[in-house]
Amino acid sequence: MFHPRRTIRALLLPLTAGLALTALPAPAASAASTLANGGFETDGTGAATPGGWSEYGDTGASFAEAGGHGGSYRLSHWSSSAYKVETYQYLSGLADGNYRLTAWVRSGGGQNSAYISLKNCGGAERRTDLPVSASGWIRIVVPVKVTGNQCTVSVNSDANAGNWINVDDLTFTSGTSGTSIHGADISSLAKSEARGGVYRTASGTTGDAVTILRSAGMNYARLKVWVNPADGYNTRTQVLALAKRVKAQGMRLLVDFHYSDTWADPGAQSKPAAWTGHTYSQLKTDVYNHTYDVLNALKAQGTTADMVQVGNEINGGMLWSEGSTSNWTQLAGLLNSGYSAVKAVSPSTLVALHLAKGGDLSGTRWWFDSAIANGVNFDAIGLSCYGYWHGSLYDFQTTLDDAASRYGKPVFVAETAYPHRLGSDDSHEDVIDLTGELVSGYPATTAGQTRWMNDVASIVEAVPNGRGLGVFYWEAAWTAVTGNGWDPADASSGNAWENQALFGYDDRALSSMSWFSHR
Repeated sequence: MFHPRRTIRALLLPLTAGLALTALPAPAASAASTLANGGFETDGTGAATPGGWSEYGDTGASFAEAGGHGGSYRLSHWSSSAYKVETYQYLSGLADGNYRLTAWVRSGGGQNSAYISLKNCGGAERRTDLPVSASGWIRIVVPVKVTGNQCTVSVNSDANAGNWINVDDLTFTSGTSGTSIHGADISSLAKSEARGGVYRTASGTTGDAVTILRSAGMNYARLKVWVNPADGYNTRTQVLALAKRVKAQGMRLLVDFHYSDTWADPGAQSKPAAWTGHTYSQLKTDVYNHTYDVLNALKAQGTTADMVQVGNEINGGMLWSEGSTSNWTQLAGLLNSGYSAVKAVSPSTLVALHLAKGGDLSGTRWWFDSAIANGVNFDAIGLSCYGYWHGSLYDFQTTLDDAASRYGKPVFVAETAYPHRLGSDDSHEDVIDLTGELVSGYPATTAGQTRWMNDVASIVEAVPNGRGLGVFYWEAAWTAVTGNGWDPADASSGNAWENQALFGYDDRALSSMSWFSHR
């Protein structure tokens, strides 16, 4: 098929190839109100400029080739030398309103930047970075409000030699996207402050950690509850006090019940000492009373919980052994007891169930299929997503999307984090302290931490039908403070997490807090 624009483009190529990528050239004369050749199938392989698209900058680095997501071909950016290139398409005659660009992407990482954007649409440019995924295709979205009847769809790379991206199956349709939860777990804060922990703004001014986080865009706090811990922290007392500070900042509140005196996670779900020896029937009453007591106290002081987790990372159940997944009937009874207590205090409070199965599709299906079969009540699904433990971002998106569609529930990331550096700030070895433990494409730097959080948030934003609620960063304020270690029974225990906090070793707010401003 003859393409006049491609012919003209070929003639102009020698004139533009040497120009720096500094400005967008004049819109193509054939602009239309619908995106053309979004699947890059028009020309087959090897097209220097895919039909319907224009290029700018180092144009030799932008081309169509075999290996598409949905069809046979894709757009790729790659060069054996450093390059800057933009592949764009100008749309005109659009009805003003809200639009959403969807794209399937892959990236080997390492670029200075690689993103898809919507610009010249009447307002500020909107961008979504390409997550690093060398094998599986990841879906991302970019929303925009069009005023002035036009918009430019742009694929950009500012890359080093050998860096590559693949883009395919772009659609530009009416709609919008975004996430409502830009949160963080700050459970360790009360003890940190009591032991002398200091928090500073990026410029070094001492301040309140909650205020600093809020000013960066945090809008939701997650607080865990232990029943009777050895150190007396993370009890109802601290939750009530922190909740007042959280709500005073205009933030929402998630209360995370562990139903234990210490950490509850996939490897341990030990009953509180006070509940030891109780029958299953008594444990159901214990769960109800404890849940109701904490939440009713919050309501009474004017800080009603907006969301509640009944259990924490309950892959294997909770309150072992009575509430193990080896006895789903009993586990369901315990979970429903917690659900009933939440709704008795506040019917509008969301009840979430939380698994540490970020990239485990079959495991997540098995767990929630079992929960549904046993009549478990819940409103939302939370997953932990630690890239160094829970699989690739592709696996995470697959699992998250499936959970949302299979169960018809909103989904969110209950926990995630990433190192801003390696090397401990105390004598305790950090959980992630070796380069080999990192996720490929995400260095242990403030920039790497920022990229990880933005990319996770972008995946949640892209959950179909608006079911992606958002993300909680885990323990944003758990810096290295003597006496505030991991073990509530051992005051000398160290902190294995301070290199994943959102405050640096100088106690200053890190620039990675910018992720709170993700859409």
